[in-house]
Amino acid sequence: MNTAAAPAASESEMIEAAIPLGDTYIEKDTPAFIRTVLALFSGGFATFALLYCVQPMMPVLSREFSINAAQSSLILSVSTAMLAIGLLITGPISDRLGRKPVMVFALFSAAFFTIASALMPTWEGVLVTRALVGLSLSGLAAVGMTYLSEEIHPQHIGLAMGLYIGGNAIGGMSGRLITGVLSDFVSWHTSLLIMGLIALGAAGLFWKFLPPSRNFRPNPLNARNLLEGFVLQFRDAGLPLLFLEGFLLMGAFVTLFNYIGYRLLADPYNLSQAVVGLFSVVYLSGIYSSAKIGALADRLGRRNVLWAVIVLMLIGLALTLFAPLAVVVIGVLMFTFGFFGAHSVASSWIGRRAIKAKGQASSLYLFSYYVGSSVAGTGGGVFWHYAGWNGIGVFIGLVLLAALGVALKLAKVQPLAVNVQV
Repeated sequence: MNTAAAPAASESEMIEAAIPLGDTYIEKDTPAFIRTVLALFSGGFATFALLYCVQPMMPVLSREFSINAAQSSLILSVSTAMLAIGLLITGPISDRLGRKPVMVFALFSAAFFTIASALMPTWEGVLVTRALVGLSLSGLAAVGMTYLSEEIHPQHIGLAMGLYIGGNAIGGMSGRLITGVLSDFVSWHTSLLIMGLIALGAAGLFWKFLPPSRNFRPNPLNARNLLEGFVLQFRDAGLPLLFLEGFLLMGAFVTLFNYIGYRLLADPYNLSQAVVGLFSVVYLSGIYSSAKIGALADRLGRRNVLWAVIVLMLIGLALTLFAPLAVVVIGVLMFTFGFFGAHSVASSWIGRRAIKAKGQASSLYLFSYYVGSSVAGTGGGVFWHYAGWNGIGVFIGLVLLAALGVALKLAKVQPLAVNVQV
């Protein structure tokens, strides 16, 4: 145990009171741990598959509806914007009703709205149903991290969070891969219909395997408690910085993948839509890094790891500015590896740092995270139109330099308690 003194005895007492007895935690290498990881992996898979399956279809949608790249990016941005708004609601709802019921309802709703979006004949109809997909997914995105932070033993939370985010990475890769390849052979309507059916299966697995909460304690749902819970998070020295970090990291990541397809379809590469869809296999690096970096942060401390993986993202971004396709691929691999590692570290840090209203703390982090996706993902289109990929590189580079500054500031924030390694 770290013998460093806590900043204040009262703060330490608050943390210990918020942590349940050790025998209620889910331990590593137990059947309950395996079921939990499998369920959250499935949930993360469905969330990111449904959210990002439209990304490689953006050039197809540009042609289908006669819209430009920035307008086409709205199919993703409206989903992430509504997801962000929903996070402010579903997190507190889960504090009252429980974690599992909210997550199960969210997954099934998102799958059904995806199937509905596949049947829409107009661009406006597609945007409305995609907005409902994002709103539905907020129920899992807001609560998944909170569930893990409450149920998994603190010594293994980094690993469990990394595996959960690994499910996100596989979902994001699979969603992009399936629709990207299918777009060369079937209509975008059929591609979305297939994704909706896959998500229904993932929702069923989640419902079956996720153990009920053992450490959840319901809180009354009223406006005063909600406001107090949100205000509490901003009184902490580290949590607001983590919220800002989520905004910057996700903004950089989504911007790169929103516009890399346009670059690879054009000169000098002239790749087919199917090949661009296959490009999503770079997510495999994120699947590895989310668990590996998460476990590394458990050992070395999050403050010592976060800034390093952001530097790796910057190096990867720089490589994408070169012309040879092999160098571009290596750069995107490094960028993806760094992003999922950084997200794993930052998101697990939220659960360790929040003292009360953990659902609201996770909601605020993910609210910032997905607002970053919406704002930067569409805003980057301006840089694309005026300066092509070099413009995208400048935009993402500035965002990542800001993220690095935040990470270095977080490294100086005082830990909360003697038994929490951050």
